[in-house]
Parts: sequence; C-alpha cells; structure tokens
Amino acid sequence: MARLAQTAGLTDVQQEILKTVREFVDKEIIPVATELEHRDEYPQQIVDGLKELGLFGLMIPEEYGGLGESLLTYALCVEEIARGWMSVSGIINTHFIVAYMLKQHGTQEQKDYFLPRMAAGETRGAFSMSEPGLGSDVSAITSKAVKDGEEYVLNGQKMWLTNGGTSSLVAVLVRSDEGHPEGTAPHKSMTTFLVEKEPGFGEVRPGLTIPGKIDKMGYKGVDTTELIMDGLRIPANRVLGGVTGRGFYQMMDGVEVGRVNVAARGCGVAQRAFELGVSYAQQRHTFGKAIAQHQAIQFKLAEMATKVEAAHAMMVNAARKKDSGERNDLEAGMAKYLASEYCKEVVEDAFRIHGGYGFSKEYEIERLYREAPMLLIGEGTAEIQKMIIGRRLLEEYRFQG
Repeated sequence: MARLAQTAGLTDVQQEILKTVREFVDKEIIPVATELEHRDEYPQQIVDGLKELGLFGLMIPEEYGGLGESLLTYALCVEEIARGWMSVSGIINTHFIVAYMLKQHGTQEQKDYFLPRMAAGETRGAFSMSEPGLGSDVSAITSKAVKDGEEYVLNGQKMWLTNGGTSSLVAVLVRSDEGHPEGTAPHKSMTTFLVEKEPGFGEVRPGLTIPGKIDKMGYKGVDTTELIMDGLRIPANRVLGGVTGRGFYQMMDGVEVGRVNVAARGCGVAQRAFELGVSYAQQRHTFGKAIAQHQAIQFKLAEMATKVEAAHAMMVNAARKKDSGERNDLEAGMAKYLASEYCKEVVEDAFRIHGGYGFSKEYEIERLYREAPMLLIGEGTAEIQKMIIGRRLLEEYRFQG
C-alpha cells in the first residue's frame, strides 16, 4: 500500500531532502519525543541535528549560504517533522517567517547582515505581533516606538512568542506615529523592528525582558514567552525595510507563510495519529478478532485517511500558489482552517480507537491529543480564517448587477 500524503511532481532534490528528513524524524525524534515532552525539555540535540542538516537555511537563498528551496519543500519538511513532534516544527517556523520577511522586505544591509547567520543557525528568529489584550485584533496594538535622534525608543508588552527565550533575533510589530498624522488607519502606522538580543530569560538587553516560559497544556519543549519593552533603544537601521509604516503588510506576508506552516503541522500530526490508530487497531483484539476487522473501526479509519489526504492536498496547493508569486491568502486560509480542524478530528478518532489506553501517558496518542488544539489557534483562529476566506470569495465572485 502506498503511504498517505504523497506529493506529485517533486524534483529529485526535493525527494532526497524529504527522504533525509523522514529518516531523521524516525531515528532521532519519534523515539525520544514523548519523554522530552513530558519533561517539557528543550530538544537541544534534535535542534543541533537539524542545524547539521542545513534546515535552518532551507528557504534562504544560496547567495546567503542557504539551500534556496521553495515554500513547498519547507512545508513538506515541516509536515515530516511535525509527524515526529510538533514542537520541533514550531522551533523552525518562527525562524523561517523572520528569514522570509527579511528576504522579501529587508534592506540590502539587513539581508547581508542577518541571512548568512540565520542560514547557519547561528542567529535564530522569533516574531511578535500579539499582546495580552488584543488576540486576533492586530489593529489594537498599543506597544509603541518613538523616534529619538537616530534611534527609536520602544515600550510595551508582547505575548505568545514562540522561541522567545532561545531566539537571538525578534521581529517586533509596534505602532510608530512618526510621519503618520493623527487619524491615519492603524494598519498604516505600524512598523516592524529587528530586535537583537541574548538568548535566555530575564533582562536580555537593556530595556528588554523575557520573563520566563509560559506553562502550557501541550506544545511543550519549545519556549513560549512574553516580551516586555521598557525604554528599549533600537537604531533606525533596524527598521525592517528602512521605512516606517509598512510593518502590518510585512507581518501579514510573513503570516501567510506561517499559515502554510500550521497547515503542514496539522497534516503531520494527523498523519502520525492515523499511523498510531491503524497500527493499534490491528493489534487490539475484542470479541475474537482484531478491532480493525470490525466495520465501525474500518469506517473510522477510512474517514481518518481521507481527511489526511484532503488536508495534505490543500496544504500543497497553498504552498505552490505562494511559490508562484501569486496572492495566496485564500488558499493559505483554507489550508490552515481545514488542516487544523481535520487534525483535531483525526487525533480524536485515533484516541477513541485506543480506548482507555489512549488516556495513559505511556501511549503516544495522549501527547498528540494535547498538542492538536494549539493548531486551532496558532496563526489565526478558525473564525479569522473564515473571515479571510469569506472576504476573498466575495472579491472573486462579486455580483454583477
């Protein structure tokens, strides 16, 4: 039987990269993921292995020391890594969003300075939009930058930074009213700053504090933090792109990449849940036969496999659309929405197949059951995705009366 979630039309190079990543996942991630997750331990050895494979430079152009691969290649690698442990895919996700934003919107000086270090894994990226009081309403950002000579002074509190502690570069979105008169639309008065810092917790540079890790239900191992700016001074040459007022658009471009990533993570977790479910169903016996022989379980497996295939196809379509240079907010929104919802459903069905053993921490499905809900929220809730999809559909199918 062919493995689920195969992708047609890949080059020999793409196939070799995926084969290497899949072997790494099977050998280095799956055997230790549950133990590390239960201890909420950062997977340093795994991260070092990814660094040796060159995955931190996967999408960074060759001229900066990267592999120069496509978003599709990246998404398929994320799918494989999430199949092993979703937290590891989160470690590379924010790094790639920042690298992508630099590649697309950075000044030449910013690209020359940051991208080679990011490709080597020496500089690790995180990005920050959310704040304690705003959630999905990015226009309500209150963190602010004020110009002071050749510097900007940043103040405010940010929330939900993946890699907030382990990163050494954070792309931070704040308000910057300088040059934007009162009454300017909120999304036109936001700026992205490239904030360098020391990895770790506490005061990581003057005016910048990372208080500590947020304790989470799942998605453990990777550090999720707050970020507090109190008189943080940033030179003007660290405004992404060199011009204020473009931050919202830069971040939204990066989030489209992030939504494809979340869709890929959903595909990977669902794939693993199916593998666990179909394997257990052939080992567990009731009423004189394996439960896989009962029609009710076969129906469940059929539904699970179909959802895995459908989510994978939409994720691949969204990645290819972005790679083509076309607008892909509709496709990325659809892929993120479908993959995260299907992931939750496939994981729950695998959990049900395991019966009482699914509730035991000895079984891998218990971990997946706690991880899947994060995908319903990350990079925009289902409701936000539906708003994006609905608005784009009305643009495409505008009534001609």
